[in-house]
Amino acid sequence: MIATGVMSPNEGLMVEEDYLSTLETGRLKNGLVWPIPLSFAPTGKQNTEVVDSLSKGDDVVLIDVNQEPVAILNAEDIFSYDRDHRAQHVFGTTDRKHPGVDAIYRRMGDKALGGKITLLNRPDWGPFEQIRMEPKDAWQLFYVEKGFKTVAGFVTGANPMHRGHEYMHKNLLEEVDGLLVCPLVEMAKREYTRHEYRMLAYRGVLEQYYPKDRTILCPLRVTYVFAGPQEAILHALILKNFGCTHKIVGRDYAGVGDYYDKDASQSIFDQYTPEEIGIDIRTFHEAFFCVRCNTVATDQSCPHDESVRVGISGTSVREILRHGILPPKEIVRPESSHVAIQGVQPKGRDADGNTVLPVGKLIKSMFPFYLTHRGIGGPKRETPLNPDDLTNDDLDAAITDVRTNGDLVYRQTYDTYTQSADINRAVQPAWVDETKAYMRKHQQMVVDNLEEKVASAPEASSDEFMYQDKGEAEKELAVARRVLEELSVPVDDEKTRERVWNIAPYDNYY
Repeated sequence: MIATGVMSPNEGLMVEEDYLSTLETGRLKNGLVWPIPLSFAPTGKQNTEVVDSLSKGDDVVLIDVNQEPVAILNAEDIFSYDRDHRAQHVFGTTDRKHPGVDAIYRRMGDKALGGKITLLNRPDWGPFEQIRMEPKDAWQLFYVEKGFKTVAGFVTGANPMHRGHEYMHKNLLEEVDGLLVCPLVEMAKREYTRHEYRMLAYRGVLEQYYPKDRTILCPLRVTYVFAGPQEAILHALILKNFGCTHKIVGRDYAGVGDYYDKDASQSIFDQYTPEEIGIDIRTFHEAFFCVRCNTVATDQSCPHDESVRVGISGTSVREILRHGILPPKEIVRPESSHVAIQGVQPKGRDADGNTVLPVGKLIKSMFPFYLTHRGIGGPKRETPLNPDDLTNDDLDAAITDVRTNGDLVYRQTYDTYTQSADINRAVQPAWVDETKAYMRKHQQMVVDNLEEKVASAPEASSDEFMYQDKGEAEKELAVARRVLEELSVPVDDEKTRERVWNIAPYDNYY
């Protein structure tokens, strides 16, 4: 990645001056923005012996697992570093529960080597080799072969593609010429979806729902750092190197747990001028699927409450897959989820019926309506459910409800309008108006019967438990008449005939 320009302006691994400057100022020692140090501190007995034998200025060969040379590193600097200092400045915490902090202690040795890299043999990327690109390839494709003027870049980490991603992509595709989608295909947490499956899930959706000549998929072999706002800046600079003019930034970018504010990865760009970043940052609010709007939306565009919303959360998507269920189509396209369910790890529930997240937390995140309403778009519960009391049966019920009724809410809303508005009744199901007509006829029979009852009812009842007096019969009649008034009126050709008129012959309209 360094040798091919992905990490430009870096030409090698960081010497101590750049390392400390990056940590403490977010810039290289020359003042250029760079948020996360590029460090090489090899572990293992043999590596430690090699590092201890080196002097500044020595060349050292970097080899792969087959003992084949990959690159030469000129060791301009050899230095020790403080792990807590690194963790605090990159991640804002020294808590070993943070996977990035843990990686410092688990994957890094005591001494770091800094210096320029000379690539000898470009490693093969296996299943990703055919679609990988270097920055020079991307620039050639975008601006020479395709003639683009603008390209939006999107980096994604742990999750299979969902409708929230698609919402952001397609908003930008209305504005820019091309879209570069870069799923990370390096180390992440163990409980994520395997990289090759995520790539295949992306390909399935992009091939079916995106313009092929304007959408490019390219694996990005950069470690998922979990650095939140710092990682958002890193990816912006990487995408700029790939030739992108715009960068998509959603909420909780590269976040993990509760270590970062969900908006921190968007607001951090306020600390830099647009010229320093060199790429147009486009931020998006948290997306959800509103079954009443029948579309993916955000609080900025949707007026409806949680009773008709389905949350879109990458973490929750993975959890549903672990439960052995495809998420509702409103959240994830089936082309994505049917591949992702094969690659998610760990799979299935454990012996106690649990997955990584408590089921109540999953339901609260993705199906908030279930806690407060009896079904999506349904009436309110008298007492909201406690997420801690929910079971896998509740999850199954919520998913089944969305699958069954998620697209029914808007469909029935539309059908209600068409039943009233269609002038051409040939497109309406005949049984609907037939049923309405019979309901009115039947209710009229009720009214007629009660009118006779009122006429003959006594002023006072001799037995309050067996007979009704005139006053009670009149109440029943009033209610029956109200029911008749409130019944919808069937619409037929006769009733719609008066809706059609024109002030002049058709020929006069042209």
